[in-house]
Amino acid sequence: MILRDLLPKTVPVQIQGNVEVEISQLAYDSRLAQPGALFFALPGTKNDGARFIDQARARGARAVVVSPGTVVTGELTTIIADNPRLLLGLIADRFYQSPSAQLTLIGVTGTSGKTTTTYLLEAVWQAMGWSTGVIGTVNYRYQGREFPAPFTTPEAVELQDLLSIMAAQQVSHVVMEVSSHALVQERVQGCRWDGAVFTNLGRDHLDFHTDLEDYFAAKSRLFLEALAASSKPNRFAVINADDPWGTILLTKSIPGRVLTYGLQPGATVSVHQVEKSLQGLRGILRLEEKEVTFSSSLIGDPHLYNILAAATVAHALGIPAERIAAGITRCTNVPGRLEAVSVGQPFTVLVDYAHKPDALEKVLHSARQLTTRRLLTVFGCGGDRDRGKRPLMGEAAGRLSDVVILTSDNPRTEEPGHIIAEAEVGLVQTGQLKVADTTAISTLQQGYLVIADRRTAIRTALAGAQPGDLVVIAGKGHEDYQIIGTTKYHFDDREEVRNYLTMVYGEGRA
Repeated sequence: MILRDLLPKTVPVQIQGNVEVEISQLAYDSRLAQPGALFFALPGTKNDGARFIDQARARGARAVVVSPGTVVTGELTTIIADNPRLLLGLIADRFYQSPSAQLTLIGVTGTSGKTTTTYLLEAVWQAMGWSTGVIGTVNYRYQGREFPAPFTTPEAVELQDLLSIMAAQQVSHVVMEVSSHALVQERVQGCRWDGAVFTNLGRDHLDFHTDLEDYFAAKSRLFLEALAASSKPNRFAVINADDPWGTILLTKSIPGRVLTYGLQPGATVSVHQVEKSLQGLRGILRLEEKEVTFSSSLIGDPHLYNILAAATVAHALGIPAERIAAGITRCTNVPGRLEAVSVGQPFTVLVDYAHKPDALEKVLHSARQLTTRRLLTVFGCGGDRDRGKRPLMGEAAGRLSDVVILTSDNPRTEEPGHIIAEAEVGLVQTGQLKVADTTAISTLQQGYLVIADRRTAIRTALAGAQPGDLVVIAGKGHEDYQIIGTTKYHFDDREEVRNYLTMVYGEGRA
């Protein structure tokens, strides 16, 4: 495309050089620039893209987008923009021919529940016979194809490229997890949204955001800016009315139709007569004036709210209640979200992605309701992330569990013992006593152990679990790696559990 045609009229820029040059590629990594590229020299926290302009030129870039004050030498058309990331998003949309205009596009944001909500909505859409696409934490997928997800929400170029491929493959409906990072970094600029979902807000990413209010403001941009900028005629917002931050969002001026969900009276979509067990959830789903019975193999209150979120989106799109219920039943498993692992052992094991205080508390609260015996929790905290949530996670684990094993998550470049010590502060505050003897776990009624090696921690919990107990292994969920230092090692909580249980209980030993 011609550079002039890629520049949006809504964003003021300064231009130095020829804007009639042909652009064949968009690049923000100079190592990937190809002949004819428009290179975006993005400012970053670790590296400034301006340092790599010469490298991009050497690889054939024809033009560059820079921040004010950047000096560009040589024969490169230069576009000076106050916010290069904003321009990247808008230009990527134009370069790929505005693919979201051809799709029904739903964005899901919030601290917890995004992934499960997308899986549920995908299942409901498939129950309608629609061709679906999903972009999120676990993977990117459409029409039976799956691709690794390096980011929950891709960078703008990869996002628009993926949407264009989906549109070309006749995908009709796409649901996307939208992270706060993506909103701040303008990755979804240019997307034409049909609907947006707010699940909840809890403490997370405070190594990136200044405080909870800043984090909420980032999430709110999906509704107050992105949805507002969409040209879709029947825009709608779906908001969890039971969440305190959701009630704040409801006071804002949100474009289009606003629907709510929750367990409290007055929500657009709600449930009643709910039965909860280790076999799943059953109840009656109320969609405004319509009621329908639903059943799901998903476990616990967090999944109940995710069911409500997906059902509300489906209702907003005009899907019949019976098809919504059929789709809910169709979604039988979400990787690493209260995922049961069983080989016939006499106790329950649930693996969950909960790696922040609010999510861990909700998971353990649900687990507590599902057992009359002991609740054993294995958890750790990630390194190089918000340190303030570590004692909060320790407190939640200690308050809601009978036995806790504190271990490593992804320590990254931090010393694991230092991370564990900070989480241990919260455990101590609950009155839990530290136990040194790992063999005592089978009879321990209250207390905690510290086992830094995650594999050993998991095996210790499983070895000590008694009939009727419930073991929750939290923090990594679907992840199949552990980051120690700067290296990723293969490690999957579900795999570790299954291997150990098979060794002890499998092949006729159950």
